Amino acid sequence: MQIVFTEKALDYGVIGHPESPERVKKAYQFLKDKYELITPEPAHEEDPKLAHTEELVEKVKTGNFFDPDCPVYENLFEQTLLAVGGAIKAQEIGGFSLMRPPGHHAGKNFIGGFCYYNNLAIAVKKSGLKTLIIDIDGHHGNGTEDIFLGEDGVYFLSLHRSIGFPGTGKKSKDNIINYPLAVSDDDEYIQNLKEGLGKVPDIGFEQIAVSAGFDAHEKDPLASLGISTEGYEEIGKIIADYNLHTFAVLEGGYIGEDLGRNIDSFLKGLTS
Repeated sequence: MQIVFTEKALDYGVIGHPESPERVKKAYQFLKDKYELITPEPAHEEDPKLAHTEELVEKVKTGNFFDPDCPVYENLFEQTLLAVGGAIKAQEIGGFSLMRPPGHHAGKNFIGGFCYYNNLAIAVKKSGLKTLIIDIDGHHGNGTEDIFLGEDGVYFLSLHRSIGFPGTGKKSKDNIINYPLAVSDDDEYIQNLKEGLGKVPDIGFEQIAVSAGFDAHEKDPLASLGISTEGYEEIGKIIADYNLHTFAVLEGGYIGEDLGRNIDSFLKGLTS
C-alpha cells in the first residue's frame, strides 16, 4: 500500500501541543524506506464544502475562530487543504494518508480536537461511492457522525473510549454504530470490532474508509484501549477480508516512536 505524504505537513505546529509535527515526522522516518511515497496536491478550495457549511469553511480560511485545541496557525488554510488533498489522493489510489492536521472531530459546522476540516469525510463525499467508514481512533469520531448521520449509502462504525473527550458516541442510531469501550486488550477489542461489523447491513458497499487513529495503543497517553502494535495487524486483516477498495487517513496517535510501528503493523494486515 502506498503512503501519501509531503514534508510540507511538518512546516507548522506549536511546541508542546500533542498534535505536533514531531509525532508525524518520527512516523515518516520509520516508514519512508518501507513504502512507496506519493506526494499529494492541495484540495480545491471548494472541496471542504462537500462536508462542511460555507460558514465553517470561511472561518478556517480566515482564521476567524477560537478553540484552545485548534490554534490558528500561519498558512492554516493551505495546510488544511493539503491534508484534505492527502485524503482524496489516498481514496483514489487505495492508500494511507499520513498527513496532518487530523479531521474526525470536525463536523458540518464545528471544529475541535485538533481538527479543522474532516479530511476523510470530504474524500468519501467526493468519491460518491457507497462507503463503510470504520473509526479505530481511541476518541469518538463525533464530526464524522455529524456529517453522515442519516445519509444513504454510508455506514459509520466507531470503537472508542467510553469516557473522556469528546463525550459523545454513547449510543447507536440510524446508520451510526457506536461502541464505547473501557480499556481492554487485543482479544477483547477484536471481539468488539467483529461484533460491531456484524451489525452493519450489507448495502452493497463499494469501499471502506478507515479513520486510522492510533491513540488506542497500549502506551498512548490520551485514549488508550490497550491495543498492542501486533493488534493493529489483526485489525487490518479483518478489514482486508472484505476485499473492497480501502483507504485510510491518519487521525490520532501521539507517541511518534510507536506511531510508525503501529501504522506499519496495520498496513501489513491490510495487505496480507
